[in-house]
Amino acid sequence: MPKAVVLLSGGLDSTTALAVARAQGFECYALSVDYGQRHRVELERAAAVAKALGAVEHRTVTIDLRQIGGSALTANIDVPKDRSATDMGHGVPVTYVPARNTILLGLALGYAEVAGAFDIFIGANVLDYSGYPDCRPEFLTAFEGVANLATKAGTEGAGQFRVHSPLLKLTKAEIIREGVKLGVNYALTLSCYDPDAAGRACGRCDSCQLRKKGFAEAGVPDPTPYH
Repeated sequence: MPKAVVLLSGGLDSTTALAVARAQGFECYALSVDYGQRHRVELERAAAVAKALGAVEHRTVTIDLRQIGGSALTANIDVPKDRSATDMGHGVPVTYVPARNTILLGLALGYAEVAGAFDIFIGANVLDYSGYPDCRPEFLTAFEGVANLATKAGTEGAGQFRVHSPLLKLTKAEIIREGVKLGVNYALTLSCYDPDAAGRACGRCDSCQLRKKGFAEAGVPDPTPYH
C-alpha cells in the first residue's frame, strides 16, 4: 500500500480527509499539531479519530504559535460569535492563524520524508472558509511545488510529492454525506473554536454554525454536544 501523511486536527473536515485517504488505498500516517490553540481539546479527538479510522501511526508535534499570536485562536482576542452568513463570507476572519497551513504542511512534509510517503492529505475547504487565504487551491498547488524543490526525496528523484485536498470544492453537507458513506463517526470530532472546559462546543462561533448548517442540509443528525 502507498503511504500518505494526513493532517488531522480532530475536526470534521480533517477526519473526513483521513477516511477518504484510507478509502483510496493509502496506509495513513496521521499528524496533529499542538500549536497552542485555544481549542486544544481537539487533539484528544484527533487521537480517537486516528484509532477509529485505522491510522498506522499518529504523531502530535508541539510548537507554540502563541509566541506569534495575531489570531483569536492563539492570542487574547475574543472568538467571534453569532455572525451572519454574510459576515462570514467577507474578509479574513480573526480566527485566521498567520501562516498556519504553511507551517502544518511543512511539518507534514518532513514527516512524509521520514515515513517514505509522497502523498499529503489536508482537509482544506475553499467554500466554507473562503476567507482563509491558505485554504485556496493556488496555495496548495504552490506548496506542492515547494515540496518537490525543497526536499532530498524530491530533488533526488525518489518520487513526486502530491498535496491532496479532496474536500476542497465540497459543501459542508457534501463532506458529511461522504464521511457517513465511509463510516466516519462524527461524534468523535470537534469543530468548535471556543469549547468549554468539558470540551462541549459553543454552538455560536463560525465553525459551529457551519457545522450545524452542514448536518441540517445533509439530513444527518448532529451528534455534537453543545453547551
